[in-house]
Order: sequence, then structure tokens, then C-alpha cells
Amino acid sequence: MSTPTQIKGKPLLEVDAETLESGAEGFTGTQVFVKNPGCVAYTYDDIIMMPGHICFPLHEVEISSKLTRNITLKTPFVSSPMDTVTESRMAIMMALQGGIGIIHSNFSIEDQAAEVRRVKKYENGFITDPVCLSPEHTADDAFRIKAELGFSSFPITDTGKMGGRLVGIISNRDTSFIDDPTVKIKEFMTPRQSLTAAKEGVSLQDANEMLKASKKGKLPVVNENDQLVALISRTDLQKNRDFPSASKDNNKQLLVGAAIGTRPDDRDRARALVEAGVDVIVVDSSQGDSRYQLEIIQFLKENLPTVDVIGGNVVTPSQAYHLIQAGADGLRVGMGIGSICTTQEICAVGRAQASAVYHVAKFAKKHGVPIVADGGIKSTGHITKALCLGAGCVMMGSMLAGTDEAPGEYFYQDGVRLKRYRGMGSLEAMNKGGEKRYVWDNNSTASIKVAQGVSGAVQDRGTLRRYIPYLTQGVRHGLQDAGVQSVKEAQEKLYANKLRFEIRSPAAQKEGGVHGLHSYQKRLY
Repeated sequence: MSTPTQIKGKPLLEVDAETLESGAEGFTGTQVFVKNPGCVAYTYDDIIMMPGHICFPLHEVEISSKLTRNITLKTPFVSSPMDTVTESRMAIMMALQGGIGIIHSNFSIEDQAAEVRRVKKYENGFITDPVCLSPEHTADDAFRIKAELGFSSFPITDTGKMGGRLVGIISNRDTSFIDDPTVKIKEFMTPRQSLTAAKEGVSLQDANEMLKASKKGKLPVVNENDQLVALISRTDLQKNRDFPSASKDNNKQLLVGAAIGTRPDDRDRARALVEAGVDVIVVDSSQGDSRYQLEIIQFLKENLPTVDVIGGNVVTPSQAYHLIQAGADGLRVGMGIGSICTTQEICAVGRAQASAVYHVAKFAKKHGVPIVADGGIKSTGHITKALCLGAGCVMMGSMLAGTDEAPGEYFYQDGVRLKRYRGMGSLEAMNKGGEKRYVWDNNSTASIKVAQGVSGAVQDRGTLRRYIPYLTQGVRHGLQDAGVQSVKEAQEKLYANKLRFEIRSPAAQKEGGVHGLHSYQKRLY
């Protein structure tokens, strides 16, 4: 911790009690959320934090925080278990950046477990799922994949799939002078006997030395049967420097979570996920205070005690208490406040997110259970507010859906590069299995689906390699301006009534954003 600021050897003066109690310094969390004569629930935009004294540099701001009783993340960000947000690629990059990804459950049990294994088996710098072709594919196939995916080097295996016997490789050098798109790859590929390949188990450092010696761009990794098990790229090695904040377990494998529902077959899903190595299971339900969720949490804690369980979603202490009683290691807070969620509109049930986070976090803290603020996050300011209101971590959907690592392909609309994003309560997601979050009934009435979400699109946000550092730096700036050096200190001050807030009028909210310009361009980084 930094040394307190002094002036001429004396500590900084503090305002008198009359000034403090007048509201000139803002109001405590208790005054805003508890002593609330207007019976008003507040969103993140409704509140603003008062600045505090800064006596420490930005790089000393510590943002690590708890996800569950047993898991602490150096970067308190969680990607949402939505089928347009989190699959293995997203989960890998989230973990490398210090957060965690929760694999969605719109997979078969086998496929979801396979996604978890991909994350657990990931080694920094090793490509474990490269696009492969067979000798019988044509140059046109290579050209098409290059146009779709943007790279031009492919390992060639006898089966055209990962795990097949390595028979060659093609690169841009091999395809540059091909005029006939129907010519087969075996006619122009670099054959196996001309390739340098590493053996399975090679270290990243040794692989790097082999790439330097061969002066090649790609290094295949094969097992004792000469079957392809990985690919190492020189450009990826240059990008994949060490990630000091990476979220890892005791075996130095990346942390990963996965979502399940509350139906009987979700017990089999949970067993498969634990066998695959999952670190935390999120019981995914739009309204978490149900008999079905309490039963499955108890099952998980009794039968699969090695894995942490996050229950939810909840927005009141009474809901939270039931899940804590059942054994939940963490709570997911938020109902009807996501950008693509219509639960509050359709069902008339939910709560404004700032109020939900404050009240549930304060209650759960008494029982040593962290909460994840899920939904309603539109900026780094919202993340900072959620953490300062008691959240251990924040879960994001739309903020991450436009990144390179999110599932799906980019498309253009009116000249803007977009990716599709949909709520798990949308009819499209329900038809893929998303109704598990919303429907518990198996009789005929359950066949009538009521959408609690919409489908849409979000703007391109680039790669998480740049986006997550931008978000973390923004949060550090926010904590620094509030005069707190860590998330832990922010929450200590919150509950000691030393962190101050004010409610913003609609005009104040407008004033706090960009205004008064004819036009402007908003760039994140």
C-alpha cells in the first residue's frame, strides 16, 4: 500500500461532520439503497461515485477479486454462457487474460465436454485445432478457406482432419502460382519428407528454436505414429508471449466454467463436465429460486464435491439465502437487465441491477459467498460501479459478443462490421435448447414458447488481446479516481460507509455523456 499523503509533515485534513452529513460529499451506500423513502430501484446509470484522494500510481491498483468461495481471478471478468458469446476459443482467451469463460449448454453433453477439454488441454503457443486438408482436396478448397478465415497455410493429413497421419503442408508460397483451381493438393504440397516436425511433448522454447533453424512459418507437432497433434505458428509465437495474469488451476491448466440446466439429464451433463476437467459449474436459470435448482445444487455438492457451483440468477437476499443454504459457492445476480433480455417486459418480474447487486452482495458477504454481477454492463464505468457495489466479478454478454473470439462470422450492414448476438430466451436460442433456462414444465402447456429475449447484432470490437487490457485499464482508472487501491478496499469502504455516491437526474446522466457536438467519432482504443 502507498504511504498516505502529507502536507508539511501533517496528514490531510478531513471535512467536519456537518459538511459530511449534509450530502456535500455525496451519500453512503446505506443512504442510497437502504434508507430509500421513494422505494426506487437504481441502475448503474442512475448512480455516480464521488472522487477520493489519490496517493498511488495507476499500476498499483489491484483488481483481482473472488469468483466463488475457492476461485480468485486476477481480472474479474466472466464471459456469459450464451451460444453467441462463449465457446472454447472465447474461454481460452478469457482465461489467458486473467478472467474465465463459461461454456454455454446449447451443445450435446459430449460436445460441451469436448469444449471444456479444449480449454484444459490448451498450451500457450500451440494450435490444437488447426484447419486441415487432405491430399485429395483441390487448390480451390484452399483458396476458399483462405478467403473465409484469412490464413493460407494448412497441414495436410491422410484423413483431412486433425489426428490424421501428416503427409505434407501447403503455404502461400505453394499456392501463389497455381492457375488451375481443380488441381489436387497432392500435386503441389510440400511433402512430409521435406518437413521439419516436432515430437509430441516438445516445449515451447524448443519449438521456437526449431522454427528459427528451419526458417519456416509453421511447425507441425506429431506423435509416435506420425499423427498430427498440434501446429505451432511463428506469428502465434510472437503474439503468445507469457500471460502473467492467466487464470490457472493447480496443474497449470487454464480455468474454465460450463453451464448446465436443472433437468434430470443435466446431472449426466455435470458428471461429463467434471470428468473433462471443468473448474466451476454455473446452474443457468433465469429465475434461480426454484425447487429444481436447489435440488441440483445439492446433488452437485454431494456427488461432485471437487467442483465449485454458482447458482442463480437471483436479485433478492431471500432468493440468495435459499441457494446458499443448498450449498452454492457463488451467486449470479441479475434478472431481465441484459441488452437482449425482455424478461421484465414480458414477465413483469426482475430488478434494476445496481440495487440488485448492492443488496444481494451485502447479504451474501455475511455467509462468505461472492456474487457475479450478470448483465447490464455497457462500459468500463459500469464494471467499476458493479465492483464498488459489492460484486466479486462481472459477467458480460454483449460487451464480448462482437469480438473475434466470439462464435459466428462477421457480416456487414450499412457499411458497419457486425456479429450476430441473441438472448438465450430468444426463440432462435430456445429452438437450439435455450428453453432449459425458462421452462420447467413438461406438459402440453410447455410447448407454447414465450420469448424472453431477442436476436440482434453487435458492432465489431476486435480481438480480446486488445479489448480486455482496455477494459482492465479503464477499471483501474475508475478505482483510482474513487481513491481506492483495490476492489477489496473499495468494498471495505462501501460497508464502512466511506464510499460515497449520488443519484443522477436524467439531465445529469445526459451531461455525463458526450453532448453539445454536431458530430463525433467514439473510439475505444
